[in-house]
Amino acid sequence: MSGFSLEDLEAVIADRLVNGDETSYTRKLAARGMPKAAQKVGEEAVEAVIAAVSGDRTGLRNECADLFYHLLVVLKLADLPLEEVLDELGRRMGRSGLEEKASRAKD
Repeated sequence: MSGFSLEDLEAVIADRLVNGDETSYTRKLAARGMPKAAQKVGEEAVEAVIAAVSGDRTGLRNECADLFYHLLVVLKLADLPLEEVLDELGRRMGRSGLEEKASRAKD
């Protein structure tokens, strides 16, 4: 295990948005706004799916890393802390996926 967490990545992204210079990809992406950042999430998700379906383990690893990064940028731009997403996942534990999905349909 690397010891690097999604929380660590979230902190790096937050720091780059405040302290990054003109060479920071994070700052450039954020400057382009939510539509571009969200588009990148979609692109990386598709690339991860393609890698998974084709059995490309290295590609899947790399595309998932890109997906996590871009998703955390979107969360930051939306002012939605990763902790809230993790709390939601925790709330769903202990219930079957089918039960959880059915409960959302009623909300």
